[in-house]
Amino acid sequence: MLPEKGKLLRIFIGESDRHDGLPLYEWIVRKAREIKMAGATVFRGIEGFGAKSHLHTAKILRLSQDLPILIEIIDVEEKIDNFVEIIDPVIKEGIVTSENVEVKFCRSGK
Repeated sequence: MLPEKGKLLRIFIGESDRHDGLPLYEWIVRKAREIKMAGATVFRGIEGFGAKSHLHTAKILRLSQDLPILIEIIDVEEKIDNFVEIIDPVIKEGIVTSENVEVKFCRSGK
């Protein structure tokens, strides 16, 4: 159960980024699950650009192999801060942000 005050971690990377033989987003989610973070969700963007201003798009005539990926994780501040230390060395390109959030409820369905 999460307390009312939590922290949202957002990780912006590319679909083709890899670590330990896995897509980086998969590695991040598995690592978050391994250390028992409250939960993680991966979003695949249809278009975006990063620091190099290279446009990545899913348009039919211009299929991209490196679409934007956003991973969101919500947990308590201490666990988020510790997780950032774990992922920092493996993210070679991208951006990681965090912000305080108010958790209204967190239900497991049990």
